[in-house]
Amino acid sequence: MFNFLKSNSASGVGKISGQDAVGQSQAGALTIIDVREHGEVSKTGKAKGALHIPLATLQFQTDSRNPDFHPELDTAKPVAIYCASGARSHMAAGIMLKQGFSEVSNLGNLGNWTSGGGEVVR
Repeated sequence: MFNFLKSNSASGVGKISGQDAVGQSQAGALTIIDVREHGEVSKTGKAKGALHIPLATLQFQTDSRNPDFHPELDTAKPVAIYCASGARSHMAAGIMLKQGFSEVSNLGNLGNWTSGGGEVVR
């Protein structure tokens, strides 16, 4: 009961700061995923180096048994996900944990990436 009151760590989804995400991504130790819709990304751009996998297609593109599995993903490599507010990225992180990804963190939103020193590309 009251599962909605559980913290991110209780669900297995970690939280990562923008600065940590930028540093780890630049070192090649972290995959960044933007789960916003195409229209959102076209308006604001996306984190440099991030994969764009809209939440609507995430389940297919993160299932290593599915022919639509994204070729740049590795279930053993840490992943950080962001969206517009952090809600969709939290849902996406839960999906990815169920798909067998070993370490998944919620970055929150694109603003967290930029406040951590990350570049945005259009």
